[in-house]
Amino acid sequence: MRAYLIDEISSPDMKKIADYLQRNAIRSGLENLYWVQMPEGTAGEARHGALDGSALVFAIELGSHWIKLEFFLRDLKDLRSLSAGYCTAKQRDFIIDYAHRFIEELGVKT
Repeated sequence: MRAYLIDEISSPDMKKIADYLQRNAIRSGLENLYWVQMPEGTAGEARHGALDGSALVFAIELGSHWIKLEFFLRDLKDLRSLSAGYCTAKQRDFIIDYAHRFIEELGVKT
């Protein structure tokens, strides 16, 4: 799996990240796994766009002292859809920028 990993995060900062994702992401059925919806501008022109207009999402997984943002996109309504696949360069940039924005916003030290 291709992904962006940020590690060596303190426990208090991991709590901040978990709280942030509770408020700003979609909870999955698994503990410590969240879905983040791609903005329309990046999903609409993607080679892996949701077929019926449903949300195209990427996963963020939380570990004990790390977060992993996956570069694999899925259709939120059908996670095994044919529209699932690795992100484009523009989508990859959005995912990395998303991580950097909330880390800065929360004052997380990495």
